[in-house]
Amino acid sequence: MNDLTLAQQLADIADQVSLARFRASDLVIDSKPDLTPVSDADKKIEQLIREQLLKVSPEDGVIGEEFENKISTNNREWILDPIDGTKNYIRGVPIWATLIALRQNNEITCTVVSAPAINRRWYASKGEGAYVVENILGKENTRKLKVSAVSRISDASFAFAEVIKKDNWEGYYDKFLKLTNDVWRSRGFGDFWGHMLVAEGAVDIAIEPKLALWDMAALYLIIKEAGGSFTNLNGVDGVSGPGAISSNTLLHKELLARFA
Repeated sequence: MNDLTLAQQLADIADQVSLARFRASDLVIDSKPDLTPVSDADKKIEQLIREQLLKVSPEDGVIGEEFENKISTNNREWILDPIDGTKNYIRGVPIWATLIALRQNNEITCTVVSAPAINRRWYASKGEGAYVVENILGKENTRKLKVSAVSRISDASFAFAEVIKKDNWEGYYDKFLKLTNDVWRSRGFGDFWGHMLVAEGAVDIAIEPKLALWDMAALYLIIKEAGGSFTNLNGVDGVSGPGAISSNTLLHKELLARFA
């Protein structure tokens, strides 16, 4: 079994749980120490994925949002966000996804972002391109992803996480507000969704100021394989943070200059 096939199988496991518990009247919601919410679905998804990996690839490590890290003995580690967009999930908003990434020798090599409530799944393998599978009127359609060709900020569509909570933006808040005024259009899609729209070419820029490794790892390779750029706010390529800027590459240099 190749790695992407395994990642897809893990996403299938996640989708079965997440859809079954979505809008469930008995959904259990707790608060983590950082006061962010976690549902019983988050925990169950990560537990089942870990169990499956232990069966089929026991030497692989696991870095997940909900449980302690499992150390790799073979320089392979799976990076998991069982439900990205938990606040949406617990309120019945269908914009949420399971994020799965494989990192080998410190390089992201395959990823899956699965959003079953909106009938979309994005995936990529290093050097093999990025794709989205959509289910429309009961028919599956797979298309290869390519970022947009927009080359001017004034023509760009910009996706962001939140504008109200100024503390999230720290020293970047005024620069963020200026960007929202300078672009053609700005919308608060947030979480995985804005970045995947960049990969699809529907949006040109997505920026979030505070992200964890499991928020970024699966998004990174899909953006890159679609021809885009994915860096932290300081312009460093990769998933190390702080925060993330994804773009169609043509706009990236100017974006970094604006946030310098």
